[in-house]
Amino acid sequence: MRLSPSPLTMARVSIWVVLFFLLFLVVHSEDQQVRQALVQFMGKLSPGNVQRGPNWGWNVTSDPCTDNWLGVKCDNNSKSVRKIVLDHFNLTGVLDAGSLCVATSLVVFSLNDNKVIGEIPKEISSCRYLTHLYLSGNGFSGNLPGSLSRLSNLKRLDISNNGLSGELTGLSRISGLLSFFAQNNQLSGEIPKFDFSNLQDFNVSNNNLSGPIPDVNGRFNASSFLGNLGLCGQPLPNICPTPPSARKKHSSINQFLMYSGFVIIGIIVVLLIGLILIKKKKPRDEKTNAAKEGVEVNNDSNKSSGTSSESKSRGNRSEYSITSVESGMPSSSLVVLTSPVVNGVRFEDLLRAPAELVGRGKHGSLYKVILDGGVMLAVKRIKDWGISREDFKKRMQKIDQVKHPKVLPIVAYYCSKQEKLLVYGYQQNGSLFRLLHEYQSNQSFDWGSRLSVAASIAEALSFMHDVLRDDGIAHGNLKSSNILLNKDMEPCISEYGLMVVENEDCSFLAHSNSLKDDPTGGRAYSTFKVDIYGFGVILLELLTGKIVQNTGFDLAKWVHSVVREEWTVEVFDKVLLSEGANEERMVNLLQVALKCINPSPDARPSMNQVIEMINSIKEDDEISMSSDP
Repeated sequence: MRLSPSPLTMARVSIWVVLFFLLFLVVHSEDQQVRQALVQFMGKLSPGNVQRGPNWGWNVTSDPCTDNWLGVKCDNNSKSVRKIVLDHFNLTGVLDAGSLCVATSLVVFSLNDNKVIGEIPKEISSCRYLTHLYLSGNGFSGNLPGSLSRLSNLKRLDISNNGLSGELTGLSRISGLLSFFAQNNQLSGEIPKFDFSNLQDFNVSNNNLSGPIPDVNGRFNASSFLGNLGLCGQPLPNICPTPPSARKKHSSINQFLMYSGFVIIGIIVVLLIGLILIKKKKPRDEKTNAAKEGVEVNNDSNKSSGTSSESKSRGNRSEYSITSVESGMPSSSLVVLTSPVVNGVRFEDLLRAPAELVGRGKHGSLYKVILDGGVMLAVKRIKDWGISREDFKKRMQKIDQVKHPKVLPIVAYYCSKQEKLLVYGYQQNGSLFRLLHEYQSNQSFDWGSRLSVAASIAEALSFMHDVLRDDGIAHGNLKSSNILLNKDMEPCISEYGLMVVENEDCSFLAHSNSLKDDPTGGRAYSTFKVDIYGFGVILLELLTGKIVQNTGFDLAKWVHSVVREEWTVEVFDKVLLSEGANEERMVNLLQVALKCINPSPDARPSMNQVIEMINSIKEDDEISMSSDP
């Protein structure tokens, strides 16, 4: 006997059929936009030697992944388009990048050896996850779009064998580029300063490029630059011409030497007369020097009164005051620099004033001192610095002559054989280290703020490096605890130039083997490279939120291991991820940090290059913020 299904069973079956149909519609609608866009992209191209047979695909009634469209490769798990390779298809027409980049998961796009014409559209930057872009052997013309530089994930770029013109401006901002081919075009202008230490392949031959070739670190030979009549410098044989100003200077050198001979003779005569006068006035000068020994000490004071003054100050000193190893002995004066805040302050005043120890390190201690008038100062006591009094004085004067709003100025200093003190204005908002690692719930330190801090520090450090490079004065001990926050919560570099890097006490150099002579025969080159390493560690702190140990090498090692395993997102501070910070720009800043902590000092960028990279990231961030609704 045949039984018919009950009404209840039929109702259940109908519900499941409807649900399945609705689910199919939802999935179908999610892929429909990409499918339609790719069909539109192909519609702008005309296949030449490829027949539109059953295996062609590229229509809205089929799926690019499950139906295996020709030239399309998909991710097996997500079923999203990852690669489009259309080489040697004899395609004509124009490149519709706007439609192509609707496939947001696209990482490889190749159109080599076709007959596509027109300009490379600016919409190509919408394919923001592209790592490989191959457009060689077509008929592309016009200038390269500036938006190409926004493809921050790009590793391989080939635009060779086209009719492209204009300059290569902006491409050097793609920091992770491994290969760049642009030969056989009509490109003009100078070659940008690419990261040649990172590039594996590079060719710009047979163009209209001009100017000096940047330092390619010996990685590429003349064949990469041939066919550009205006190029000069290594590795090409033609030498760059000397600028007119240099030729003029060289032509007048003979006249200078002639006149300088007469000047030297005159100086010798003056010196002989001066020596005779000095011998006669030596007793008077000694008395004058003794009187000038202290700038802030009263003119009536003498040795006995100075001693008694110190003895009195010791009697009145707070139990929390700075204790001098020279108590009871006549001391040198406190030299006050260009600051009205501490005018009239004496060395004895610092010893007598209440002081609080706020930090202690390998090279000295830091005190918070409150003077009688309520003025708060930060006093850095330095120990074990083998520098003569005269050299110390010259060093302080050179640093004082260089002013930058984001570098904390020295307001006074004291120097003797036993101890050296540096005086700064006290910054009540603490340090970058404290802001990062002693986070308070009422303080917000978001991605934008961290990026601004990085840019400010880089700008200030770049300025100091440029001005003090000839003097060989770098920071020497750059770290987050030496980045102080002023009353407006803006970062200021403190303790600039207070450490001379030496072999026995510089772990940065010991780890990186960077103790090598600079071109002038000194160690200044190594010291500046240590600053760049220290700045890279600060960037890692800003990105990861982790505390630095072992002078940053533990943190650097951990970051390298995570990046090597391609778990890059795991590096970033969870506070940044939870606020929805842009991962692409965080990765870009991470790439800058990794360049700065490169084990090879020669491969580290200069601070000018660093600030250029960070400003590029900041510009992209500001553009993104302004375009968001």
